[in-house]
Formats: sequence, structure tokens, C-alpha cells
Amino acid sequence: MSKPTGTGAARVKVLAPLTIPIFRALWIAALVSNIGSWMQTVGAQWFLVEQNSSPLLIALVQTASAAPVLLLGVPAGVLGELLNRRALLIWVQAAQVLISAALIALTAAGELTSYLLLVLTLLLGAASAVQLPAYQAMAAEIVPVRMIPNAASLSAISVNLSRAIGPAIAGLLLSGLGVAFVFAVNLASFAVFLVVLACWRTYRPDAHSPEPFIDATRAGLRYVAHAGVVRRIYVRLGLFVLPGSVLYALLPIVATERLGLGAVGYGVLLGGLGAGSVVAAFFIPSLRDGLGSNRTVLISSALFGTGTIGVSISPALALTLPVLAVVGAAWIGVVATLNGAVQSFLPVWVRARGLSVYQMVLFGSSAAGAAISGVFAGWFDPSATLAVAGALVLVVAVSQFAWPLLTTSQMRRTTVPLPLAAARNADIDAQSATLVLVRYDVADESRDPFIAQMRLVERSRRRTGARAWSLYEDRETHGELVEVFSVGSWQEHLQQHNTRPTQYDDDTIRQASAIARSVSAHHLIQIPRPHTASEHPRDQRQEKTP
Repeated sequence: MSKPTGTGAARVKVLAPLTIPIFRALWIAALVSNIGSWMQTVGAQWFLVEQNSSPLLIALVQTASAAPVLLLGVPAGVLGELLNRRALLIWVQAAQVLISAALIALTAAGELTSYLLLVLTLLLGAASAVQLPAYQAMAAEIVPVRMIPNAASLSAISVNLSRAIGPAIAGLLLSGLGVAFVFAVNLASFAVFLVVLACWRTYRPDAHSPEPFIDATRAGLRYVAHAGVVRRIYVRLGLFVLPGSVLYALLPIVATERLGLGAVGYGVLLGGLGAGSVVAAFFIPSLRDGLGSNRTVLISSALFGTGTIGVSISPALALTLPVLAVVGAAWIGVVATLNGAVQSFLPVWVRARGLSVYQMVLFGSSAAGAAISGVFAGWFDPSATLAVAGALVLVVAVSQFAWPLLTTSQMRRTTVPLPLAAARNADIDAQSATLVLVRYDVADESRDPFIAQMRLVERSRRRTGARAWSLYEDRETHGELVEVFSVGSWQEHLQQHNTRPTQYDDDTIRQASAIARSVSAHHLIQIPRPHTASEHPRDQRQEKTP
């Protein structure tokens, strides 16, 4: 009896953010919008199938939807950090409505060509790339802090459920109502999200310090580069999605050429994927709580790879359908688990920028996998290409034994301001480059553990803003080691103290200080270069006047 009770409790916990009205409204609207986007992708693929296009051109639809994230992912994250997220989403949704209207008009008039379709798909993908980081970061603003992990899981479930449900609905509608109708449903889904956003007048963004666009971009990339936990999640995601996306890219060809199905049969296949995903969406969180993220990702990856091979060799719809249900559940198991893990780990100040890199990895790997699979499916048999992709996913699953996700249970993630001595000169230019020197008096017997701890301090400094970091030994003073790091501006150094450090960063720095016998910090502010007389002709003339 205890096991069902635990499962029910976990389910209530996962759904808790939906009790907040505005989160529930936005979640439903985003789900509808994402479903429409996947319907549009399937409609575009089927349009190309009807035009007898090459496998490469069909696969490029998925590439066109995902590739813009590679170009716009980081700028989108910065915009989502610096701008009013609600206003940004409203403008993006309005743009998607207009692009979808153009797509419908061209299709209805019979003027839509394969290459024009890819261009419009690319534009819709660009709009999606801009909105994703802002939406996911905004969800964390709406719910209480204790519900942020659950909100992250629900956002991941929404994205992945739409990937399953949208294609299934599109496949069922294509045969009876045509491609233009599927595109029209996509426009309506964008309009639903736009209306919800427009009616939400109570949004108040979190206060944040303004940052120059380039500096904010560098800070986000710097954080990801020096956050080992985040890097490991992103690499694991890319390794899975690159071969895993082959199934979604080549399924239309498998349906028509291997199984001899039409639009209805293709819709049934996608329905199998959707059914598995829907069921998994409610059980993966409790499975993750029971087994942990590592085992959940490993088992799901293995099931996905095995199922992909099964689809490649299955001769009949009756055998393929249940395998696709397992595959759909396994996809949710991997992607939703990794998405929830990174949203829960990223600190508030860099959440949108960090999620933009996540989206770059997810959609970039998907775009690359689709393009590569299209090339190989044109050279070889599509079923053989699919089987190789499944085998590669199995290799990725096995690699997790040697390279698992990092444990984060001991890393406290709440924001904790670090103490900063009052500046004697209050008139510091906020944009002045800053050099920080921290002197540590370290006993000989404590030297080795201190240097080991300073490796962790270095990562903390770099994550929160340091552009360069070094540890020096004072030649004239025995036992004195000097930490030196540079920050782009005094303003960014203030953020490094006030808004960027977590409790884990504070613990890391305090442990280093505890090893030393004494600690003293010095802040050096860059002085602007003085102008010479030759650089100021007017001043030079004034000096010559008696």
C-alpha cells in the first residue's frame, strides 16, 4: 500500500504549480501553441512528401525549425534576461501569427513551393528560438521558490507532450482536411497564447541591474563554461538528441516506403508516440524521485535506442505501434529529466541565458541529426539509417556508466550576497575595469589543501563574473598567497557580490578563508588614460596664450 501512496503524493507534488491560476493559464496556452508548432512541422513534411521531394528536403523541415536556435539562442537568452518578458512574448507571438497567415494564404492559393516553405519554417523557428528562454524563465517568477523544480518539470512536460500530441493530431487531420487546414490550426494556437498574454496585466518582472548586451552575453556563456554540473547535462543532452532525432526526421519515410501507409496511417504512428509520451509525463517525475536522474536517463536512453532499432526492422503497423509508444515514453524520460535538472540548478540571475544554451543544444542537435539522417537516407536505405541511429543511442546510454550526471544534492542554490567592504571613494565609475587581489596567509602544513580548495574558488569566481583568474605566491612574504582576478566593470563586480553568488559559492569561499590564518582583500579600479596636450589642440593653444 505504501508504494501507490508515494506515487500519488509525488504526482500531486508535480502538479502543484497548476494550482496557481496564471501559471495554469500560461501553461495551457503554451501547450496549445507548442502543439500547433509541431502540427505545422508535420504538415510541412507531408506537403513535401506529396511533392515527391527528396529525403534530404523532407528532413530539412525539422532542421529549419531547430537551426535558428543555434544563431539566436544566446541573444534570445540575454533579451529574456534584460527585457520585460511578457512584452517580448507578445511581440513574438504576434509575429508568428503573421508568418502563419502568409503560409496559409500561399498554400490555399497553390503558390507554396518547397523552398518557400523552408524559408517560412525557418522564420517560425527563429520566433520560437526567441521566446523559449523568456517563457521558461518567466515561469520561475510566477511560482513560489519551493515550486520552481515542479514548474520546471511541468514546462519540460509541456514542450515534450506537444512534440508527441501535435504530430499525432496533424497526421489524423491531413488526409481529410489537408495541409492548409493544419497550418490554420497552428495560427489559431499562436493566437490563443497571444490572447492569454495580452489579458495578463498584473505581470511585474523581477528587479535586476541593467547590463550592456555584450557583457550580459559574455556573462551567460562564462557561467555555462565554468559550471561543471550544467556542462555535463548539456553534453549528455546533445549526445542523446543527435542520433535520437533521426527517428522523428525519418518516420514519414518509414511510414510511406516501409509500411505503405498514407496520411491516416502516419497519424496513427504519431498517435502511438503521443500515447507513450502522455503516460510517461505523469510517471517520469515519480520514477526520477525513486531512481534518481542518472538511472532514469540511462534506462530511458536504452529503451529509446532499442525501440528505434525495433521500428527500423518492424514489417507491420501492429508491431510498430507499441514500440513507438515505448519510444515516446523514453524520449520524455530523457529530455524532461535533463530539462528539470538544469532549471532547478541554474541560479536566478542567469536562468534565461542558461536555458537559451540548453535550447541551443536541444534544437541544434535535433537540426544536425535531421540533416545528417536526410543525407544518409538518400545514400542508403532509410531503415538502415534508422537502425544505425538506434545503435548509437544505445552506445550513448552505456557511456553514462563512465560519465554520469554530477550529484547536486549537497550544492545549496539559494542566492547569498557576499560581504563587500565599503569603498572609500564613492564616486567609482560603474563601467571601470576592476582588478581584485585577495591575500591569504597560509601555514606551510595547510598549503596543499588550500591550493586544492582554491581550484573550487576559481570556478566560483569565473561563474559569477571573473574574466581571468590566477593564484600567485608573494616572493617577499613567506606563506602569503595572492588570488588575483579581473572583472569587466565595477558594476559587474557589485553583481558578483550581491546577486550572483549562491550558498554553495559562499561555502566554497568561506572554506578557503578558514584554511588561511588571515585574509585581506584589495580592489583596484582602472584609471582612464590621461590625455596629452597634443590630443587636445584647444587646451594646447590656451597654454601658449600669455
